[in-house]
Amino acid sequence: MARHARKQAAPTKPLLKRPVRIGNLSPAAIVRELRKLHENAEDENISRMPADDELFQALIYLETHAGALKEERARRTAAVQRVKLWEYLREQADLHQAKAIEHARAAGAEWADLVPALAVNTPSAAYNKAKRMQAAAFTDASSGDWPIRRTPEAVREAELAAQARALAERRAEQEAARRHALLAPVAQRLIDHRAGLDDEGDVTFWLDQIAAVLPSCRTPTQLVSLETYVEAVVRELKKAERTSGRSAVSTTDGQLAYQAAAAVVV
Repeated sequence: MARHARKQAAPTKPLLKRPVRIGNLSPAAIVRELRKLHENAEDENISRMPADDELFQALIYLETHAGALKEERARRTAAVQRVKLWEYLREQADLHQAKAIEHARAAGAEWADLVPALAVNTPSAAYNKAKRMQAAAFTDASSGDWPIRRTPEAVREAELAAQARALAERRAEQEAARRHALLAPVAQRLIDHRAGLDDEGDVTFWLDQIAAVLPSCRTPTQLVSLETYVEAVVRELKKAERTSGRSAVSTTDGQLAYQAAAAVVV
């Protein structure tokens, strides 16, 4: 009976299974533990072992002098830890090589210039290999999203999505800056002329909130808070006017500040 051919997944389709990764660890701490094993085994060459933070050279030393560990348990522990550290290096390599390629390209390097450095035969192969490496970088920065496939198509799609997110963030920051330029002077006028406002009860509370947040209002979140407080002042002043049947403002400067705030938050 003929077997059905397995359907190939689309090159940009997200992976269905999250790959297992070593992830974050302290390689220097592990190397330090392995150094201790060799010291306990009285490795006569231990003084030549590289520093704990020189991971690659330390691994080479530990591999070369593995025979210095006489106890089977120590040899097994050291070997397993070396496997882990090599896997950690493998995971880091794509991330850092992708960054090096990005810097080379930014410095004007052509794909042909990267052919020998990437151990490929053609510029197109260099491009494809670089894109596959970038998949690891996007996976690392995904903050919980499913990893993308290691294909040029998937990486390009991820690049476009990242560009769209960056553009949206820049627009949000620009809008926040625009709103801050409009709102901050109005909020400051309310504080400067609060003596002319119906500064009692809830009005007092919201003016105090404005006074607290205004000096450090920089982020979009802080701006939202400031806008909320200004809206609350306007709302409470209007409520006071409806309740009392008279103006909630007793000075000309206070009236102008109140009107400016009402115009901004409408």
